[in-house]
Amino acid sequence: MEPKRLFRSKRDRIIGGVCGGLGNYFNVDPVIIRVVTAALFFAGFIGLLGYILAWIIVPEEPGV
Repeated sequence: MEPKRLFRSKRDRIIGGVCGGLGNYFNVDPVIIRVVTAALFFAGFIGLLGYILAWIIVPEEPGV
């Protein structure tokens, strides 16, 4: 069995697909990840910084 890899989602995306990809990777509803990211954004911009870094670092989902 091939190990699970983290990708930005092409199907479940609002801006860059980061939250959708994290939701797919951890088998969690992406809305929960989006709410946590938004809460971190309002708690000192760490959510925005983390999202931008993940958008740059995490590759896009291949072949969809």
